Amino acid sequence: MSLQIIELFKGFRLMDLLDIAIVAYVSYKAIQLIRGTRAVQLIRGIIVFVVFTKLSEWLGLYTIHWLLKNAMTVGVIALLVVFQPELRRALEQLGRSRFFSSSLFGLGEEELSFLIDNLAQAAEELSKNKIGALIVLERETGLNEYIETGIKIEGYLTAELLINIFIPNTPLHDGAVIVRNDKVMAAGCYLPLTENPNLSKELGTRHRAALGVTEQSDAVAIIVSEETGVISVAREGKLSRYLDVKTLKNVLKEVYQIGDKKTNFLHWRRLNG
Repeated sequence: MSLQIIELFKGFRLMDLLDIAIVAYVSYKAIQLIRGTRAVQLIRGIIVFVVFTKLSEWLGLYTIHWLLKNAMTVGVIALLVVFQPELRRALEQLGRSRFFSSSLFGLGEEELSFLIDNLAQAAEELSKNKIGALIVLERETGLNEYIETGIKIEGYLTAELLINIFIPNTPLHDGAVIVRNDKVMAAGCYLPLTENPNLSKELGTRHRAALGVTEQSDAVAIIVSEETGVISVAREGKLSRYLDVKTLKNVLKEVYQIGDKKTNFLHWRRLNG
């Protein structure tokens, strides 16, 4: 037995190990990508479909096997349509990799610090007064398709401007504000809602929209609950809730890549752990 194992590993090359590692990594990332989405249920259905196809072949049910086999051929095209959101997310994440990326923002560190302070100040004031708000920070993935659904502003971001936008019973109160660099591009924007079936029912439309836009892009969303005043942040389809102003600033520093990146990264992981 031991000789057979030795013979087996004699032909094993370093490139084979690399090949296995790459396949394992890609598989792991694919599972991460579809976890918590409708793709999980679809994959289960595909597995059942394949099992029935093989069973019909083994049992000699030729008509059923022929139908299932031909349906599987057509199903490949159908899967491309059904999995379009997941495929889009995968390709966008590939395009956002550091290999293709240049500088994320065209702002200096002082300008970014001013931006973060104003975002945190606005969130704190809105939270104290229990004024609902949804602020989306554009990163590398363009959000023009959502900006066009709202009212264009294109004004420099300040805490006062954000607070004024979200005052209840005003024209721009509903919908999201989209921020590009240090400018408020538009307000009253419509965002896609998350398709995550495992999301808590206590989360309202703002939280679902925040998760939806962060699932489909690399944007980061700040949410203030109208009912509780709780500050939350959505990123990569994940939600961190019950943030205080200091924690929010730390998260934003990590987003804008300011300060100690290692500390900020560990802090974000702790929030989502």
